Amino acid sequence: MVPPPWDRAPEKDTLFVLVTGANSGIGFGICQRLIDDYLTTRSLTSHLILIPTTRSPQKSQETITALRSHTKKFAESSPALRSRTGQNYNPQQATRRIHILSVQIDLCNLPTITAAADQLLNGTLSSPSTTPLFESLTNVKIPRLDSIIFNAGIGGWYGLNWTKVAHNIFTKGLVSATTWPTFKGGNSGQTIHPIPSSKEQMGQVFCANVFGHYLFAQKLVPLLSRLKSSRLAPGRIIWESSIDADWDTFSLDDLQALRTDAAYESTKRLTDILALTSSLPTSKPYVEEYFSSSTSAEKAPPKIYLAHPGIVQTTLFPLNAFMFFWYQVVLYLVRWLGSPWHPITGYNGSYAPAWLALAEQEALDSEGAEKIKWGSAADRWGRCYVRKTEVDGWGWEGRVEEVEELRRQGKMTGRKGGMELVSEERLVEFEELGGKVWRRLEGLRAEWEKRL
Repeated sequence: MVPPPWDRAPEKDTLFVLVTGANSGIGFGICQRLIDDYLTTRSLTSHLILIPTTRSPQKSQETITALRSHTKKFAESSPALRSRTGQNYNPQQATRRIHILSVQIDLCNLPTITAAADQLLNGTLSSPSTTPLFESLTNVKIPRLDSIIFNAGIGGWYGLNWTKVAHNIFTKGLVSATTWPTFKGGNSGQTIHPIPSSKEQMGQVFCANVFGHYLFAQKLVPLLSRLKSSRLAPGRIIWESSIDADWDTFSLDDLQALRTDAAYESTKRLTDILALTSSLPTSKPYVEEYFSSSTSAEKAPPKIYLAHPGIVQTTLFPLNAFMFFWYQVVLYLVRWLGSPWHPITGYNGSYAPAWLALAEQEALDSEGAEKIKWGSAADRWGRCYVRKTEVDGWGWEGRVEEVEELRRQGKMTGRKGGMELVSEERLVEFEELGGKVWRRLEGLRAEWEKRL
């Protein structure tokens, strides 16, 4: 068997990243940005191994082809790449450092999650190439994962509630209405059979947005864990949330979001709680249990981070072509009016999750990044940056902050109307809720593992 090309490079010069739901929208944008930023920031001998997941072999091949096309175009046109390599630059020097593989997974079908995890852990992947621009990969084994980005999900909406559209605009203003909308019409009670051969049901949006990923990550812990003596950074689990998840959208009594018409917002609020409390004492016993099957005293578990894409126009929300166009016009208008939360395109919305995957570990640790919700933001001209995001009941960094401090740091710009500064009492409540959430999810995982 021919060794894979990344075996020729030191471990520190290789990066293995998996992205779920990567065939379109924000997921595809994350893959594009990872390629672009990796090529322009890492050493000229480094290798990126990118693993987009899709729901079918056909979509996987289409995604690999599209990402290779993007890589080729970027390698040929990027001034940054040419300036780094000098006059003798050859685009092939860049393209042959990008390796794209794919696995199939349906997050609402738990057996496919088990199969995908088993393939990554114990099997091999292939990605033949018909051009010398990319190395042909056959039956290669993945030695580790450095980051997994949980982007895939569904909305569970049927369309617009026009009465609420008018009410949002006239009572909150255009900027707030398009940043934290309540006019999306949602369906309640949507269920699926996560094991097709079983009669047991689960909330569909909950399974797609949270539980499928939760189960998948637990099975991939062996690839994400590191020997404590290793010089490699800990593996990273990057959950993608939403800007419009707040305190009122989630109830622990309705964990699977079956009794609400805001199932998407509820599951994203659950994602916030899950990620932000993962390193806290209230959650520690359940987090340790979650990682325990694959870690030991010699190994360090992965770290959990949280991101959101801002407001991005994708096909996740069902709009006809006419409404899609005008909604896009409104989003650009709102960004021009000064909203920092409107990256609009999938590529721009990918900024925060891609940044978390590529950032140096020392930089993340110095920021206390595990306790922050990182958002993709953009200025009026579409220039992107990463921005700390206020979370209802948690604040910006999981601590009480004074107004003057917040103003000096620019955090008061772009706040949701009616938000109250976090208090010690709300922080305690949030942390306690985190422990309860982790306990419930671990119990649910044990139940479904038995069925599997």
